[in-house]
Amino acid sequence: MLTQIARTSKTTRSWIVLTAVALAAVLAFLVESMPTAQAATPPGLHVSGSKIVEKNGTPFVARGVSHPHAWYPSQTAATIPAVRAAGANALRVVLSSGARWTRTSAGEITSIISQCKENQLICMLEVHDTTGYGEEAAASSLDAAADYWVSVKSALVGQEDYVQLNIGNEPFGNGSNVSNWTSETSAAIQKLRSNGLRNQIIVDAPNWGQDWSFTMRNNAATVFAADPDANTVFSVHMYGVFDTASEVKDYLAAFTSKNLPIIVGEFGNLHSDGDPDEDTIMAETTRLGLGYYGWSWSGNGGGVEYLDMVSNFGPTAFTPWGTRIFNGANGIKSTAKTASIFGGPSPTPTVTPTSTTEPTATPPTGACTAVYSTSSSWGGGFTGSVKVTAGSSAVRTWSVTLALPSGTSIATAWNGTLSGGNKVANASWNGNLAAGASTEFGFQGAGPASGVSVASCSAS
Repeated sequence: MLTQIARTSKTTRSWIVLTAVALAAVLAFLVESMPTAQAATPPGLHVSGSKIVEKNGTPFVARGVSHPHAWYPSQTAATIPAVRAAGANALRVVLSSGARWTRTSAGEITSIISQCKENQLICMLEVHDTTGYGEEAAASSLDAAADYWVSVKSALVGQEDYVQLNIGNEPFGNGSNVSNWTSETSAAIQKLRSNGLRNQIIVDAPNWGQDWSFTMRNNAATVFAADPDANTVFSVHMYGVFDTASEVKDYLAAFTSKNLPIIVGEFGNLHSDGDPDEDTIMAETTRLGLGYYGWSWSGNGGGVEYLDMVSNFGPTAFTPWGTRIFNGANGIKSTAKTASIFGGPSPTPTVTPTSTTEPTATPPTGACTAVYSTSSSWGGGFTGSVKVTAGSSAVRTWSVTLALPSGTSIATAWNGTLSGGNKVANASWNGNLAAGASTEFGFQGAGPASGVSVASCSAS
């Protein structure tokens, strides 16, 4: 998303369609003749059919938003915990390769990843300098974006469980070079892989991300086959082009019917090029088990300030759009599940144990200890985390009571169930702890963090 540039209306799209269709026919013939890619085993997040799964096989369905770090780096430290506290399980972070805005350094990336991990968010990093390439004069190429990713490789290697690479935002406008999307996207993927980057790759559609020429839709199989890891996910941005339910459903079905992975990498509830059907976007991705990321947390300009989810980066100052995407039907809060890499639910075993012997003794009651730490703070609020550790015996349930100073309250908690204003019990999946084993829960507080402590930890 580049807020200063309006999307092209539907009436101007036909001039490129004939070329795209002809090219698609040729490429479709070539794809049918290609051998299936011999994929290496990805080390972390990876593609399984049309879905994204974690290393242990647990499906991961992103429910996230975008944060414009490249333009508002001073807001990142407060935004990340606020997005988590609002209910998201993923965050898409806008970076710059230095072609159009201040270059995001490897050190900054390391810090962003660390903050996302602390707040249990899967982190998608994207280079925004490619936006509208071929139509926007200042935009840079996907090849240049790939060079940037290679230059910050040190921050990315080893983070494959937590970090996805969105090579370049909306990498082609509506110009005649749209036909190069397939070859240039494939080449960028191969550059990343040949330089040792094994993170899951996300690729955006052309036509300012909306793919009204169907270039990505018709050539996705070719691009997927270009990845030796078979770990590329396609991302469409849904704004005015997707203003009817049929357009949304048909586009997503074109990928899932071919077992190709697709997410909605951006969408809004309004836009200058038309009124996107956000209700269908959210309902259909939920029905299909596909990820979505709304645009954007805060900081929009150029006449699309209505796309801010919170006003002036206020962590709880939700706008109508923010209220809709977080709290509405099929919204983030009701559909997001924390990635299992952070201690969330494990996949259901597919092999039934051969032993049918039932335990005859009740597990002993065990004690627990809990340690509180402040994760981040800002004017008027903070996020905290509590590490719960079982004692010398296994426990089945636990609960922690927090001592809160005057003027401090807990707004919401994750990886645990909040009750009574200051008591957090285990979630359904993290109550059972072996002797000496630990788990963590987090929460967002209002007021000062100083003085917060653990009053008690009980277990059974």
